[in-house]
Amino acid sequence: MATDSLRPESLQGKLRQLQDYSACDVSDALLKLQKIKPGEVARAGFLADIGPIPPPQTHTETGQRIAAPASTLKLVPKQSPPEVAPPAENTVPKGSHWVDLTEAGTVVVIDQPEGQKCAAVGGIMAQRMKARGVAGCVVGGRVRDMAELRHSRLPIFALGKSTVGTNAESTVYARNVPVSITGVSVLPGDIVFCDPLEGVVVIPQDLLDETLSLMPKLVSADDKIKEAVAQGMTVAEAFKAFRS
Repeated sequence: MATDSLRPESLQGKLRQLQDYSACDVSDALLKLQKIKPGEVARAGFLADIGPIPPPQTHTETGQRIAAPASTLKLVPKQSPPEVAPPAENTVPKGSHWVDLTEAGTVVVIDQPEGQKCAAVGGIMAQRMKARGVAGCVVGGRVRDMAELRHSRLPIFALGKSTVGTNAESTVYARNVPVSITGVSVLPGDIVFCDPLEGVVVIPQDLLDETLSLMPKLVSADDKIKEAVAQGMTVAEAFKAFRS
């Protein structure tokens, strides 16, 4: 039997709470909560250099924040796919297309091999994901068909753009498997927080409750620091007073 924290209605409430915060607030919390191994650099869930594509047309067109569970897709080089096949339940059946299997209410996170110049997503893929009720798409690589992407109204975040179709370099390996986006691991079910102004942060699903609990305290402390600095206190003094 599902616990309250795993019930869909409970998760939706938590996702709505997240949208009251920025991606920076989320990373501040994860920086304190995540344990890193000696020698590792703390990433705090941040997917570096991933931004909204197409970019906003005006300075007032920023779009809405999105928070939803991840569903994942792993692409591999077309010319040298891995020798080990994925589990059968994670494959895309022969004669099917991965986009027709995307899940409503998720952010589709696509792991494209580093250095590829082709696009992982184009206009047709975006239209189909939107029709299936996908909340957004994050591509650790490139996208194309800028006018069609904008017309689809599907929030898309990526590293860059291309004019070349996926088939030039990539092939699908598996769906809903662990992936890595700019060095950050993303598991199916992790919470993807897309902030058009600040960037994309991934919250491990087992840290969602702690993140939501910690963020108000951190934001409150920062608000007090800002007020104190505006009143003439030094940053060093304010940090000591409100962050200690």
